[in-house]
Amino acid sequence: MAWRMTSVSEIDWATWTPTDRATLLFIVERERGRILLIEKKRGLGAGKVNAPGGRLEPNERAVDAAVRELREELCVGARGVVEHGELSFHFVDGYNLHCHVFRADACEGEPTETDEAAPLWTPLDAIPFHRMWADDALWLPLLLAGDTFRGRFIFDGDRMVDHDLVNLGAAARDQTGRSTKS
Repeated sequence: MAWRMTSVSEIDWATWTPTDRATLLFIVERERGRILLIEKKRGLGAGKVNAPGGRLEPNERAVDAAVRELREELCVGARGVVEHGELSFHFVDGYNLHCHVFRADACEGEPTETDEAAPLWTPLDAIPFHRMWADDALWLPLLLAGDTFRGRFIFDGDRMVDHDLVNLGAAARDQTGRSTKS
C-alpha cells in the first residue's frame, strides 16, 4: 500500500502538480442579499451545493473558463468578475486540483437548470454550508468580505483532513482593471 499524505506540511507545494485546473464563480448580489449557488448533478462533488465552475480547457484563461462554465451550467452571464483566490486540493487517492475562485456582482439573464446543475439563489445569511465541501465554510466568508486568499487542502473522499488558509487582504480590481472599492 502506498504512503498517503494527510498533512499539508507533508507536501512539497513548490513541485506539486495538479491533475486538473478549474474555476468557481460566485455571483453575489449584495443589494438583494443573495448568492447564486448550484446543486451539482454530476462529476466531482455531485449532490453537493457549490458555485458554477469547472475545468479549464487547454490554453484557456481562468476568468474565461469561469464565465464559460457559468453559461454552460446555468445559461447566464456575469458582470463585475473579480478573482478572489486560489485553492489547491490534494486528495489522498492521488487526484490533485487547482482552482481559481471568482466573484461577480450581477447575473446577466435568468439562471436555468441544465443537465449539469440546478440554480439555487440563497440568502447571504443562510448559505447551506452543511451541503457543501467542508473547506467552503473556511474561505467563502473571506470572499464575501471582499478579501483574497490562498488555500491548500487535503481530502480523503469528502472528508477534509488538513488545511492551510491565508487571507491575503482586499481584492482591488475587477478583470477590466477598474477599482472595485468605493
